[in-house]
Amino acid sequence: MESMSSLSTDMELKTEPFVLNMGPQHPSTHGVFRMRVLLDGEVVVDLEPIFGYLHRGIEKLAETRTYTQVIPLTDRLLYLSSMACNHAYVRSVEKLAGIHVPERGEYIRVIMDELMRISSHLMAVGFFLNDLGCSVYTPLLYMYREREKILDMFEMVCGQRLTYNYMRVGGVSGDVPEEFMPVLKRFVAEMPHFIAEYEQLLAENEILLARTKGVGVLPRELAINASASGPVLRASGVKWDIRKADPYSVYDRFDFEVPIGQVGDNYDRYRVRIMEMHQSLRILEQAMRQFPAGEACAKLPQLLRPAVGEAYGRVETPQGEMGFYVVSDNSIAPYRMHIRPPALLNLTALKDMVVGWKVADVIATFGSIDIAMGEVDR
Repeated sequence: MESMSSLSTDMELKTEPFVLNMGPQHPSTHGVFRMRVLLDGEVVVDLEPIFGYLHRGIEKLAETRTYTQVIPLTDRLLYLSSMACNHAYVRSVEKLAGIHVPERGEYIRVIMDELMRISSHLMAVGFFLNDLGCSVYTPLLYMYREREKILDMFEMVCGQRLTYNYMRVGGVSGDVPEEFMPVLKRFVAEMPHFIAEYEQLLAENEILLARTKGVGVLPRELAINASASGPVLRASGVKWDIRKADPYSVYDRFDFEVPIGQVGDNYDRYRVRIMEMHQSLRILEQAMRQFPAGEACAKLPQLLRPAVGEAYGRVETPQGEMGFYVVSDNSIAPYRMHIRPPALLNLTALKDMVVGWKVADVIATFGSIDIAMGEVDR
């Protein structure tokens, strides 16, 4: 008579794939997003990302507002990168209307964009580590500490701490106050120490290494074909950054590097964001040294009426390329507006990044992309 152990080894375990709906969740858990996941046990066989639960209709709302009134709508797209969203939109209108921005206004914009990049990356890395169960909330709270300093500076210039709408067509809504530059100088001097502190806390963290190394790989060719951008693209080894590839504002005056990864896994996406914070500090240091006098905004009529035509303006937000395609019919509002959002396109590669991995790896990989559903929603 065969033993029970030999019977169990001869028996083939038959499983049947089943569908698991992950989401939509509360906006604080990476947004209103649903993943329809086909599983074989805990292994992902297929994944379908499903968008469209916010129903904001920002592109359509823009048609009923003046060019300046559209700016507050852009704050809500990437709400952790509002300054950069403002910049992308006003650039498109300036190209459309042929408006020149004063040099001081351009420097202020760059300073705000790079502070925004650091602030956004702090939250991207902090929430990602939280998704991994890495030291629970400790790294996130460390990163909140420095983000608060950045928000204090934003509050100095525009009175707000989340949705800023500080950029204006032709420059910014107001010059930086007298006390701003000393605070910025102190922040730039201190921040490298804090980034080193994060790395010391995380460099040998077993949870981080086990759940990110070799997990959620996005190959270079697929990243390019999926039109990925930002840290997601650069982590796959593609050295593409609009600040270098198609310089705008005064970025061509600064010396900085474009960090890239080697593998394109969750770990590389984390590392690229850490390295980008160092480069943002380099840009800020140079911007402070070169900071010119003069006006912060061009003098323009209250209601803009660009000539009939179309324009596309783009910037390198912390999440990647954000662009606005704006069409004018010579009225005071855009005739049409379409947004090129980074996270929406980055998410299209999610299936290829998680098939063959476990359910827990889906959460980790999803978190490594760094999305905001305001710009993903259609």
